[in-house]
Amino acid sequence: MPSLDYENLLRAAGHRIIAGIDEAGRGPLAGPVCVAAVVLPEGYEHTVLNDSKQLSEAKRERLYEEITGDARIRWHCEVVGVAEIDRVNILQATWLGMRLCALALEPRPDAVLIDGRPVRDFPVHQVALVKGDSLSHSIAAASIIAKVTRDRLMVALAARHPGYGFEVHKGYPTPQHQALLRKLGPCTEHRRSFAPVARWMPEL
Repeated sequence: MPSLDYENLLRAAGHRIIAGIDEAGRGPLAGPVCVAAVVLPEGYEHTVLNDSKQLSEAKRERLYEEITGDARIRWHCEVVGVAEIDRVNILQATWLGMRLCALALEPRPDAVLIDGRPVRDFPVHQVALVKGDSLSHSIAAASIIAKVTRDRLMVALAARHPGYGFEVHKGYPTPQHQALLRKLGPCTEHRRSFAPVARWMPEL
């Protein structure tokens, strides 16, 4: 289970405000990538908070409301859309969202814990943790906000682009999604820079 051990190590090193950062949506063929940053109060404890992928949708929704409704917690979420993903690639779009999240928090963190690998040209001190959402409470909280935000956006996109099943697979490359993509062709929310989508683009 996650803890505040890594946050406490950074505090012991002299950092005062530590944010956890995580993303949701790097792998889908459609929709944005969402990135969240969360600053938890010192000594924060939670018996359920965990990597969003380990929790049911109902638990994620409850935790989202709990985290975002807690006045002690500071958080920010960035939504990086398909146009930017296709323009710079998904890795660069995710890094952009992470940088923007760190800069948007007020007061700005002086250190961040990032899920995954180090981010190039990051504006504050960073510590990258592989599988950090299962190690750090701050990253786990960010993973909840990013995942719930993105899932809600995909449900909204399903109403605007009916027939693709976005409300079910959330844009991920499931067999159902790929079959519908083959049948209907890409919509405006599909990532043209991803090979499974480019394969079904109409000839110009």
